[in-house]
Amino acid sequence: MQGGPHGRPALRPLGRALWSGAEAVVTLGLVLLLLVAHQLWWTNREARHEARQTVRTLEREWGGRGEGKRAEGKRAEGKRAEGKRAEAAPVGAAAGPATTPHAPAPSAAPSAEPARESDPGPDPRPDLAYAVLRLPSLGVTAPVAEGISKHGVLDKGYVGHYAGTAQPGQAGNFALAGHRNTHGEPFRHLDRLRAGDRIVVETRDAVFTYLVDKTLPETSARDGGVIAPVPRSAVRTTYGYGERGYYVTLTTCTPEFTSRYRLVVWGRLASMRPR
Repeated sequence: MQGGPHGRPALRPLGRALWSGAEAVVTLGLVLLLLVAHQLWWTNREARHEARQTVRTLEREWGGRGEGKRAEGKRAEGKRAEGKRAEAAPVGAAAGPATTPHAPAPSAAPSAEPARESDPGPDPRPDLAYAVLRLPSLGVTAPVAEGISKHGVLDKGYVGHYAGTAQPGQAGNFALAGHRNTHGEPFRHLDRLRAGDRIVVETRDAVFTYLVDKTLPETSARDGGVIAPVPRSAVRTTYGYGERGYYVTLTTCTPEFTSRYRLVVWGRLASMRPR
């Protein structure tokens, strides 16, 4: 076997072929690792940054504080009011909440039919962020945009509103979709929501609080019944509702890292108040 230019044996044709194949496999592996890193890390980083910026922009445009800061302000106001009542109370009087004679007791459960409905206004433009969704038990805050296109909405880390379904606070079904994995993955832990957890939706004019009511762990990606005005699965018909109401529906892919099936969480409107 002849030596190479530096005295090393020259590779035979079979050896060269194996060496070239090994280099190709290593290169392909590195490319795949970079692709996985891009999908699992970079897309999340970019989408979350854009989503946070969009939430801040909406709050500035609305000229108000976010739900979290508003709640803190209300707690502080409540403490100040309690302090004033304590100072005004006669010495020796028992401390307790002020009551109004003949005032009705608060309802133990939210009403399925709120006394008034929000003004829907003009339909939002496609891909336009116009509301903010908060899932306090999951630590999720995300913009809500009209439509569920991947490029214009979901891949930005937004939650998408199914066109044709109700808007926040309206009778019917306010139906939303979001990524479970990659691109901000706002619905990554949607399966952790439990009955009674809050789903808060803020718009320019009002804040709507829904309470989680039911979960459909898995259904077909084509199960349109889950976002109907009266939501009921067309595939697993024991899941859903049989009467009109004020609903919210959250949908995402399941199992994780696939898009084969859909996970669905339903809630009912519990309260609405102006901003």
